[in-house]
Amino acid sequence: MSRAAVVTGSGVVAPTGIGVDAFWSAAVDGRSALRPSVRFDSDPYGVALVGEVADFEAADWVEPRIAVQTDRFTHFALAAASMALRDAGLDPATVPPFGIGVMTASYSGGVEFGQREIERLWRDGPTHVGPYQSIAWFYAAGSGQISIGHGLRGPSGVLVADEAGGLDVVAAAVDELRRGALAMLVGGAEAPFSPFALCCQRGHGLLSASAEPTAAYLPHTDAAAGFVPAEGGAMLVVEREDVARRHGRRGLAVVAGHGATFTGTDLVRSAEGLCRAARAALAEAGARPEDVDVVFLDALADRRGDDAEARALRELLGVRAGRVPVTAPKTGYGRCYAGAAPLDVVAAVLAIDRGVVPPTPNVDRHRPELDLVTRRAREVDVRTALVLARGLTGGNSALVLRRPEPARQE
Repeated sequence: MSRAAVVTGSGVVAPTGIGVDAFWSAAVDGRSALRPSVRFDSDPYGVALVGEVADFEAADWVEPRIAVQTDRFTHFALAAASMALRDAGLDPATVPPFGIGVMTASYSGGVEFGQREIERLWRDGPTHVGPYQSIAWFYAAGSGQISIGHGLRGPSGVLVADEAGGLDVVAAAVDELRRGALAMLVGGAEAPFSPFALCCQRGHGLLSASAEPTAAYLPHTDAAAGFVPAEGGAMLVVEREDVARRHGRRGLAVVAGHGATFTGTDLVRSAEGLCRAARAALAEAGARPEDVDVVFLDALADRRGDDAEARALRELLGVRAGRVPVTAPKTGYGRCYAGAAPLDVVAAVLAIDRGVVPPTPNVDRHRPELDLVTRRAREVDVRTALVLARGLTGGNSALVLRRPEPARQE
């Protein structure tokens, strides 16, 4: 039997919906959730619209004693992890000790919790800073709380590598399976909204200032003027295929290959970095560029970044660059930093499993060099999907997912 790594379940907390079904329904319909924040005034920070998760109640997913110790990004991760395990039909208690672990990616950590405690420090003095400040902001809080909450004693950690880390962490989890783990929870979640956090995000100069939801996030168009920041993310259960089949769990997609490069903060240079990362991912997967059936774009919505991404795909796919469907569902809910790529991975897994490529919301008249799926979902026989991600500090990452081979009769 194959010892390949397969995705057997996923959980989602996104601005377009909580849970895989809600997320996928919105993605296929091309629905958008970009709107002014209802949780704080973002206008002084030059951001009119955000992708905010509505109707999320921490109490529905997190024990009260844990909720007060942790930030919103950890609440998202805990919720997504619980959903992923349930979706996979995997009870960690049935896995041998040390057989299952958790790996998450993080970009901003617990910024909202941290801002609140800093305000107390300056307003009331150091004796009013809560004892949980020392742990709630930390990037690894999501991994730690998932591990504790589900009794996961296998390999665990966090990867802080900007947006590209959302794909890199999947590869790290697969490496743990190769070293002997039986299953891994993997993904990332972000809650990057507080005044201090937005001030930090303004520094890269890539945030959209548009107040019009249908015009705020338009990658690969002449109107591209930055991306809409968002909160949310996803967790996936990745298992050894032989273990999953032995226990009757169906692999929805094979995590077949990964590649990563670093080209620095010059977005123009990311063309070479993305192309090299994609070639490495395909090589590890034993696939060729002509095998790619769909590409999930990084979709920065900056002219330099979009040009670089298009150039990378032309170099990778050659004459097929204008014929392979490409898409960016994130234009409907925003860019969730280290949570963005895990959401794309979930969408790619579902595209493989269901034969549908979701559209790129709000984008209509795009530049002609790519076959961008717009307006409505497209039926595609997806056997191989390529997911791309770039970090704003120079990381480039690519992940190849493939349709599992039918189980052979023993």
